[in-house]
Amino acid sequence: MTRIAIIGGGPAGLMAAEAAAGQGAEVHVFEAMPTVGRKLLMAGKSGLNITHAEDRAMFDTRYGTARALLQAALDAFSAQALRDWCQGLGIETFVGSSGRVFPRQMKASPLLRAWLARLGTQGVALHTRHRWVGFEADALVFDTPSGRKVERFDAVVLALGGASWPELGSDAAWVPRLVEMGVPVAPFRPANCGFETGWSTVFAERFAGEPIKAVVATSDAGSLLGEFVVSQWGIEGSLVYAHSAALRDALERDGHAALMLDLAPGRSPERLARDLARQPAKASFANRLRKGAGIDGVKLGLLRELIPDAAGRNPEELAGILKALPLPVVRPGAIERAISVAGGIAWDGVDENFMLTAMPGFFVAGEMLDWEAPTGGYLLTACFATGRMAGRAAAGWVLEGVDEQN
Repeated sequence: MTRIAIIGGGPAGLMAAEAAAGQGAEVHVFEAMPTVGRKLLMAGKSGLNITHAEDRAMFDTRYGTARALLQAALDAFSAQALRDWCQGLGIETFVGSSGRVFPRQMKASPLLRAWLARLGTQGVALHTRHRWVGFEADALVFDTPSGRKVERFDAVVLALGGASWPELGSDAAWVPRLVEMGVPVAPFRPANCGFETGWSTVFAERFAGEPIKAVVATSDAGSLLGEFVVSQWGIEGSLVYAHSAALRDALERDGHAALMLDLAPGRSPERLARDLARQPAKASFANRLRKGAGIDGVKLGLLRELIPDAAGRNPEELAGILKALPLPVVRPGAIERAISVAGGIAWDGVDENFMLTAMPGFFVAGEMLDWEAPTGGYLLTACFATGRMAGRAAAGWVLEGVDEQN
């Protein structure tokens, strides 16, 4: 029987295992951690956003420059196909008000339990605490609780993740091994991440943890309404993550970047100027901002932090600032804290089935490949889709080789 190894027990790896087993292969999943699916469970702590229900044409644009390279995998396993797959596991999904899709139970654990039960019925063998450490001739070498183990397989799917959340297993330790084999790997960079800003000590101590709500943020990624959170070291949250790729790329390209904030969406600069001008001249700056523009609390603190002389500006100038307040960022947050990564195995290093051109019989899936997407279910969808394609291709590659020999 065809023997296939899946190295990595995250969403991409488990989907590759299911797909390969569905082709009749004997499948073994090797996971370095004590349990599989740890990153999936972490993602589900605040509600597992499995995919997104927006129009397919718009959905595909979320993958940016990697869209064409992921297209075949997404065509074969679309967002709707993923929802149908969940239904097949007995997990009902629903579409939230934002278009994001969640399991009815919200958590990842019921889905993972049902999935592992299915893999068990397919005969998939799970080997936890098995860390892949390299090669020995044509075999794979693992460190295990019982010592060093050497295993040979007909094909291998690598689904080892990127470089974010290393404590959950994605530590990028695979990079030097594959580079040594001639596989091109683009450096990992944080994606869907926060940014350091260089707050003053006073501002950080007073406002860390405070959400800045109902603002429009603008960058090269466009203009989006939402909220973000002030941290001790900078900014984070969904609105920042949506702009993270644009801000990161601007920093790399120009050496500087800023998120442009509209602190009073829905009001024109002219109306703001009139409302501010109506405030009594003897009133405090805080009262004038609160009554004339609805700005107080952390928003007022942010204005003072970024524009120290704001209190001395006339109503027209102040209105312009409130509608276009530049928030400079210094650098992305640490990659270990990023939700996901850009970078990974370059696309010219794989064929159309995600097989490594430098290593025939080795396929890759998930965040090992060089692509990125925003939060909203797009990350998981592509991990599932590439895992499924790689698993099916690995089994097919072996079977084709057998047919050619007969």
